[in-house]
Order: sequence, then C-alpha cells, then structure tokens
Amino acid sequence: MAFDRREFLKISAGVTGAASLGAITGCAATSATPAKAAYKVVIVGAGFGGATCARYLKMWEPKIEVTIIEPNAHFVSCPTSNGVLAGLAKMEDITFTYDYLKKAVNHWVADAVTGIDTAGRTVKTAGGATISYDRLIEAQKTIMHAWKAGPQTATLRKQLEAMQDGGTFVMSVPMAPYRCPPGPYERACQVATYLKKAKPKSKIIILDGNPDIASKKGLFEAAWKKHYGYKTDNSMIEYRPNNMPRSVDPVKMMVGTEFDDVKGDVINVVPPMRAAAICQMAGVRSDSSGTWCPIDYRSFESLTVKNVHVLGDSTLTNFPKSGSVANNTGKMAAAAIVEMFNGREPDSAPVVTNTCYSASTEGTAFHVATVFRYAPEKIAADGKVTPAAMIAQKGGGVSKEESELEFAYMESWAKNVWADTLGLPG
Repeated sequence: MAFDRREFLKISAGVTGAASLGAITGCAATSATPAKAAYKVVIVGAGFGGATCARYLKMWEPKIEVTIIEPNAHFVSCPTSNGVLAGLAKMEDITFTYDYLKKAVNHWVADAVTGIDTAGRTVKTAGGATISYDRLIEAQKTIMHAWKAGPQTATLRKQLEAMQDGGTFVMSVPMAPYRCPPGPYERACQVATYLKKAKPKSKIIILDGNPDIASKKGLFEAAWKKHYGYKTDNSMIEYRPNNMPRSVDPVKMMVGTEFDDVKGDVINVVPPMRAAAICQMAGVRSDSSGTWCPIDYRSFESLTVKNVHVLGDSTLTNFPKSGSVANNTGKMAAAAIVEMFNGREPDSAPVVTNTCYSASTEGTAFHVATVFRYAPEKIAADGKVTPAAMIAQKGGGVSKEESELEFAYMESWAKNVWADTLGLPG
C-alpha cells in the first residue's frame, strides 16, 4: 500500500516509540536534490530513530539503497526496561530480533563505526570497511550507566536481588537535558515496587542534580506518597534535589556530592549526558558547550555541517529525549530525505509529538503527551530576529492520576512502537 508522506506528517507524525536515541543523518543540503539512481543512505545504529527511519525510507521510496551499520545482535528497549528492575519483566521481554528489519533494508553491516569523512561522504568501520553514502543517519544513543537497556539492566537487577533487607539503593538523576526525563523517577517507583514486597526495610535515596523533579512532578510525588510513604517517617524514598554526584568510591560504596558522602549497598549513578561520540566525529556537536547538535527542524540537517542530519537524543531542541521522539523524528527524517531524493522540498511546517508513559507500581501508570509545531524565523521591522523554533501546543498535558487503564495503555503503546520500529509481525 502506498503512503502519502505529506499527509502522514500532518495527521500522524505522533506515532511514537524510545533511546532512544541520538541520531545524525548525513544528508544533502536543505535545497532539493535531483533524483538519481542508487541513492545511498547509510544509517549508523538501529535504535528507535535509526530503525524507524530505515523502514520508512524503504516503504516510501524503494529506490533508495539503505545500509544499516549496527554492532549489536539484538534490539533492547529502554522503554519498559525499569520493569526488569522491579521483577515485573525479564530481559527477554524487552529484547527483540533484527531479522525483520534486515529483510527491509538493502545491506546490514554488523560492525561499529570508527570514522566519518563528511567531505568525501564515507564511513569507516572497525572491521576495515569504507562505505560511501549520499546521506548518513547516525542513530546511536548517548552513553550512560544502566541508562541504555541491556547487560547493565540485568546486572543492576541482580545487585538488587543480592542486597540485604534494610539496605540502601542510591541512584542519581543528571542535569537536564537527559534521556527520558521521567525515567529516573519511574526507576525509583519500580525499584520501590520490588523492595516493598521483597525487602521492606530497605531505602531509596535519589540524588537529583536538578533543583526539582524534572518531569511529572505531581504524579510522581502522589505515587510516592500513596505507595511508598513519601515525606513520612517511614518513607522508603528520600528525594534530595540539587545533589549532583561529584565522585563515586566503588570500594567504600560511597557517592560524594557537594554536601556530603552518601553510603549505598547498591549504587546507580547516571552521569551527565551529551550527544553521541559519532556526532563529534562528524563535527556536528557544535552548540556553545560542545554538548548537543543544533539542527534545522524542517530537515534535521546540522546547522554546522552540510549533508549531516541529526535525530533523537543528540539534538539541541526542546523535545524530550525519548524513544517516542526518536521514532517520530525517524519518520520525519525519512520523509525529508524522500522528498529531496525526488527533487522536492521537505515539509515546511513539521510537527513533532511525544508520548511517554511511566509505571508507578506493578499495575498502574500515567502519561505525558506533547505536540510541537514549527514556527519559522521572523524578522521584525527593527531588524530583530526571532529564531525558528518548535513550539509546544495546547491540548497535550498529563494524566490526572495513575490508573490500571493507563498501565494497559502503556503495555499496548510499547508493543505498537516495537512493531513500528522493527517491522515485527502483528
């Protein structure tokens, strides 16, 4: 069945999914590119953004030759991975084959990228291959401790199982922006869910580098109070804002902050985040701090390096760094590439959506949803320039309260986005 890309972007840009994840797309310039045979797109990383972009490129323009470079043998979902820590899911429940995605693209390279030549438009891999491209899509995630679902998630679960009743789980929240804004607070909920049943004398200390809960504050506080005694003498959760970890002593199991040293039996420190290392290779990690990648919202092209586009976590935007946004923008980048491949301009009025669910217990959840609409650059009569931006629209919002129904919605959302990203059968 044929898809109308422009209509898709208008009515369903918000089909969402999680790393989530940072992505660069080396693309032709924003101006339209004449159609030509064997147009090559190389995608580095098959996370939510890269896998989605690959599938929709081939769906919308089969003539494009798509190559994916991905070192991992399986896809592991960050969304719902906190459930593994609670014992509500196993790693195999969030681990998926790439078999269907492999069938959708032209070439699959099981390797890691070691270099990018943006002038010559080539990518080098650890195995010694040099792969040419017309457009490059980098879809690797930012790197963080136990914040990319996988072996670290399983290890953290084992540490919690081994912890004695009455032990302390110390976790941190990095300064915003970081991947999945509500994720750390959901992690506290899910760990507390497990400890409440298995080790009720235990305690969770949240060291937050931010001045306050960065996402869904009212909902998380309500859940912590209702289920875990928050702000009472018997609270399982202790929340400490403005407490960025400065050091970790793995021998003494101590986390040092600006204020004191915090002892833990299990420690989960998530470091500050930045765009993936491959963004630095391509020269697009170019904001004032050298941390994130400024982009043109209409095409996701880097504002610094022509022919390179950025998706997901690595972008300098006001979007949440979520799997939902990565899935959404993967489609939008695919649409822009197809338009330019066929000699047309990308959508001049893009819309980005985000939907994010958080589990508060083993059977309840809540969500936040936001729609962002493009506002072009404006130049006033006095010459003052208002930069182009994505403006959050009215009508999104958050849940009024947690519910079992929202937990069911969360499970359905996860299954749908996994299928949409990886081409899994229904």
